[in-house]
Amino acid sequence: MERRAFIKKLFVGTGVGVGVAVAGSAGLIGYYQPRKGWYGREVSGGKERVGGLKKVVVIGGGLAGISASLELAQRGFEVTLVESSAALGGKLTGWDIEALGEHFPVEHGFHGFFDQYYNLNEIFASAGITRESFISSPGYPVIFKHFPKEIYGRTSKYFPFNVLSIVEQSRRLDFVSFLKNSKGMLSTGELFRYEYGKTFQKYDSIDFMTYCRKGEALPAFVDTVLHPFADATMNRMEVLSAAEALRYFHFYFMGNPEGLAFTITNRDCMSALINPLEVKLKQLGVSLRKGCTARSMQVVGEKVVGVGIDTPESGGALLLHVDAAKVPQQGFIGFMTAEGVPVMVGRTESGYLAYDGRCTHMGCPVTPDAGSGGFSCPCHAGRFDASGTPVSGPPKAPLVKLAVAVEGEVLVVKQSAGGERLACDYCVVASNVRGVRELVKASHLNRPEFEANVASLGEADPYAVYRLWIDRPLASKDFPFYTVSGYTYTDSISIFSDFQEPFISWAKKHGCCVVELHAYAIAPEDIRPEAEIKAVMLQELHAIFPETMAAEVLHELFMLQSNFTRWAPGDHAHRPGVETPFSNLFLAGDWVKVDAPVFLMEAAAFTGRMAANAIFRQESVKPVPLPIVPMQGLFA
Repeated sequence: MERRAFIKKLFVGTGVGVGVAVAGSAGLIGYYQPRKGWYGREVSGGKERVGGLKKVVVIGGGLAGISASLELAQRGFEVTLVESSAALGGKLTGWDIEALGEHFPVEHGFHGFFDQYYNLNEIFASAGITRESFISSPGYPVIFKHFPKEIYGRTSKYFPFNVLSIVEQSRRLDFVSFLKNSKGMLSTGELFRYEYGKTFQKYDSIDFMTYCRKGEALPAFVDTVLHPFADATMNRMEVLSAAEALRYFHFYFMGNPEGLAFTITNRDCMSALINPLEVKLKQLGVSLRKGCTARSMQVVGEKVVGVGIDTPESGGALLLHVDAAKVPQQGFIGFMTAEGVPVMVGRTESGYLAYDGRCTHMGCPVTPDAGSGGFSCPCHAGRFDASGTPVSGPPKAPLVKLAVAVEGEVLVVKQSAGGERLACDYCVVASNVRGVRELVKASHLNRPEFEANVASLGEADPYAVYRLWIDRPLASKDFPFYTVSGYTYTDSISIFSDFQEPFISWAKKHGCCVVELHAYAIAPEDIRPEAEIKAVMLQELHAIFPETMAAEVLHELFMLQSNFTRWAPGDHAHRPGVETPFSNLFLAGDWVKVDAPVFLMEAAAFTGRMAANAIFRQESVKPVPLPIVPMQGLFA
């Protein structure tokens, strides 16, 4: 079927209108095109810098906190950035490991950087990070378990040819099937009619899988495009809000003017991105308090006046009552404080011993390790001995030791009420979901609705990252990155020895490869012990690349983590926004409620800048322009 005829039938079928359809491809290219725009119209007027000394405490050193800190510091604010980890970066942070007699950088998992990450790219550019730090992905291949691989090239940026190219490049999709499935076309057409208010009112109450089934979307289109791409939200289709999915597809493809193209860092993210950002922060005078955890906010009237932090030296207030009979004779047992802080309690020859159960690398809860008698952190292969001293993995600092007092049959576990208080004129909370929930709960803000909204924030199902050093190259691979669909665990495969140093050089020197398997969101029924998950993922690698069946794994790194935002049906209505009931407290992160079509890393950078702009408005400082993809779909 000719392209013009397909366009006409498709758009009449999806409710666009005969006039548009008859205009044909030439008219569509001229008028119906996604165009880069600006969020709001607050780009003129105001001072270039704040007058007088204004202190801002930013809590959280991920992309949201970094972006807010950079903008505030550039306008003359005195910024203190508090990060509980030993390094900035959040999900982009990294660390070094020693393996096979060499040092390698590792991180939380593969990251792709899309051209429509306008705000994030501006943040990178402000730190002198250029395109030389990235390489372009040569294509977007999808490997399926039950049918042939699909390879999507660098699609056209022009509508409708960006959509047509997906159909034309696919082995399973064809124009005739689309035209025959009129109801499915209407469902697919919603991808072009994204409109924040209407979309969330209509579709936030159902999950994306139900949406696809009710709309009778073409099964091949669901299997080939919607399912594998939706999984990259780090939320399974079965528990992903349909409205959030429509926003996601609008932002990443249907409504953005950049096409389906992304780049990859040619070095680890820490070296290529986070370290230069940290240098820039220091140049601007930002005080970095790494390894410190914000425990509570102090409020007077309608304002936050200070933030209490724990430092590695001081610790912080904590109180827990434990029935002594529950503590085993050997090893440790975990308890939880009312604020949700894990505590590990065990016996010694002279009495009892307790530790703060938060890993000193990223604050993830540790678990007792019966084999060693110490503790393990599954997120970053961290291991601590029974004295709380780190023995492997990223954590460098020991677990915080707690005081234990015996009062009859009850153990009172506590810390000294030390810590430090940071006075502030403004506060930006830019931590992850778990961090903001703990902080708000511990602060006793006396704002029930706001506190309930924060408490309702959720984390997506756990994800796994399994990186393997293998004794031979992957002879059958054609791309450095693959999306994978239909397997129990593996959702993507990245061949780091194809695009990132020092893995490229190491692989060439030894005739080997370094490959990473990523499980985006593991369903509750598929949660298994680490050894079982690794065994299945390895079998999935063998099925995808049969030459690995005879390969030897020289070294491996496995991480099971849970720190991505949940976007479940109904969540959106209760999300807190950038502004809060307190006039000088603002929130930032991909979990924040915004009407803008942003997602993942771009949402973090965008809301960080939004928080800075909210402060600028109060101080009559000129806001930062916020570039954005179109606010709504082409045919909204």
